[in-house]
Amino acid sequence: MITSMTGYGKAVHQLSDKKITVEIRTLNSKNLDLNIRLSSLYRQQELPLRQVVAKSLLRGKVDFSVHIEQTGVTANSKLNLELVEDYMKQMAQLEGVLFENSGHKLKLLEMATRFPDVFSQESNEAPKEDVSAIQKTAEMAIIAVQEYRDEEGNVLELEFNKRITNIKELLEQVIEEDKDRLAGVRTRLEKAVSDLKEKVDQNRFEQELIYYLEKYDITEEKVRLENHLNYFVETMANPESQGKKLAFISQEIGREVNTIGSKANNASMQQMVVQMKDELEKIKEQLLNVL
Repeated sequence: MITSMTGYGKAVHQLSDKKITVEIRTLNSKNLDLNIRLSSLYRQQELPLRQVVAKSLLRGKVDFSVHIEQTGVTANSKLNLELVEDYMKQMAQLEGVLFENSGHKLKLLEMATRFPDVFSQESNEAPKEDVSAIQKTAEMAIIAVQEYRDEEGNVLELEFNKRITNIKELLEQVIEEDKDRLAGVRTRLEKAVSDLKEKVDQNRFEQELIYYLEKYDITEEKVRLENHLNYFVETMANPESQGKKLAFISQEIGREVNTIGSKANNASMQQMVVQMKDELEKIKEQLLNVL
């Protein structure tokens, strides 16, 4: 199967006092390039998260972010009185009321304490419940990314099959065109020699002719190209995505196509080779996204 390196996944987990959101975005890259954004309170979780991501996503440029939104007051939270008072003064100015008025002051106090950042953790260690929740949310986000990558991979697989089929059809045309090509080359050479009206050593001429025709023979290239095309399709069917292997096979396909083009000495066949190269370039371009 084909798996894309392009993907997106998001997972949300609600605790009693906070909401944890994990977002993952991935793009193509030769190796794993992982960037994790995480609150300083939970930095001790960065290494375990890196290990989980590396084991699951394997390759690509990965942006991994964990956002924690406070939705309630925790048992070990401490009220930041200076910040509360500052919020109250700002809201009083907006409403055009006197901050000293006791009735309005109580209302402003109720509003100010709703802001999540007015509460700070007394402990420097992340609660175990939070750590466990982050891990579970990260796993859910990774699953979402993998599903996205698989869907993108299905689209790529359809594209690759289409391009490989096009190259195979062009190869069949080359094989058909090649049937009488060498015989035509031989006829032209024999005519050219006879036109010289010079007596030649027939044995020597036959030896040189055979050597010349062998240089233009593409039998091996046609066989190898067909094998490479079949191998490409077989590799796509592998249960695990084989992006690097497919890239190597595409290089071998290109090598055989180039050799056929250089040996063809035939305008029609060379046009077919150009079309093959065009199809192959489209394959190579999309292979950059394959895991």
